[in-house]
Amino acid sequence: MKKQNIINLVKYHTEQNNAAFVSEVSEIAREFDARGDYEIAQYLMDLISNANVYVPQTNYRNLQFLERLEYSSNPLVLPTIIEEDVIGIARSIRNKTGMSKFLFYGAPGTGKTESAFQIARLLERDILSVHMEQLIDSRLGETSKNIIRLFDEINHLMYSKVIIIFDELDALVMNRSSTNDLREMSRVTSTFLRELDALSDQIVVIATTNLFEHFDKALIRRFDAIVSFDRYSKEDLIEIFDMMLTLSIRKAVNSSRDLRLFNKILDRLPELPYPGDMKQIIRTSIAFSDETSKYDYLRKIYLALNGNPKEVTIQDLAEQGFTTRDIEILTRVPKSSVSRKLKGGGN
Repeated sequence: MKKQNIINLVKYHTEQNNAAFVSEVSEIAREFDARGDYEIAQYLMDLISNANVYVPQTNYRNLQFLERLEYSSNPLVLPTIIEEDVIGIARSIRNKTGMSKFLFYGAPGTGKTESAFQIARLLERDILSVHMEQLIDSRLGETSKNIIRLFDEINHLMYSKVIIIFDELDALVMNRSSTNDLREMSRVTSTFLRELDALSDQIVVIATTNLFEHFDKALIRRFDAIVSFDRYSKEDLIEIFDMMLTLSIRKAVNSSRDLRLFNKILDRLPELPYPGDMKQIIRTSIAFSDETSKYDYLRKIYLALNGNPKEVTIQDLAEQGFTTRDIEILTRVPKSSVSRKLKGGGN
């Protein structure tokens, strides 16, 4: 707390300027919070919490454009190269290096949003997500006004307790050279840039996008670090999928793990899905599998990954290197019949 803060407190008290007094206390509380004196900051906020003015949020009431999200405490499996970046970001925030604005880009399902959750988990912070649907308004000029109101909400939060996430930021700001609604898009992007510039570097912001190549270069420069999530090798994906399947099978009642056949299915695909899509395929396949067959989920996974073909022939599977046992699981045709058909050359 500075000498000027004390002078202002006395001045506003003698003038009976309650709004200014509370605002000054709020500013002092934020300074204590930024230095790590959380108990003092919270105590000051509690003292003025009954005042009839808008003060920094400690319980997220009265928020219009922000929502606190619940997130899993389970660790996220990422390729080592991306995991190191995510851990590095958490470390830089904890060490207060001055880096506070981060952009995650990559295809859908690569773990961008989940990584933001993991950073919050590592730092024991809340995640507050921006309501894009409430922020964007079809009326001319209203979106820019909403952006200003949003950042006012952000500025009234306890800095060290939260992470702000702009999920799919491309829905709000795109390249200002676009021919679509050029003036309004330019106005919105410019407003966002101005407000982001004015934001304290003590407030952590993470933005995600699937359309990085369409972003305005001026916007990209505003972020302290940019992380690509398009860095999965096929080996990375198979390793992650094995862990996904293992965790899912543990929760299943009538299914058993068979990583050998699972990996054989994956290895024969020219291109693998990203983790977000694969997670859904695994969960659905296990949930919808035949309870009388503990490996039926593998048949469903095979079908889903191969575009759900109307017919899967025994001969085709054999040519792909699947054994008679594999084919039995993938087609539900008994092994004896599979062997007979392969010997006879039939389907």
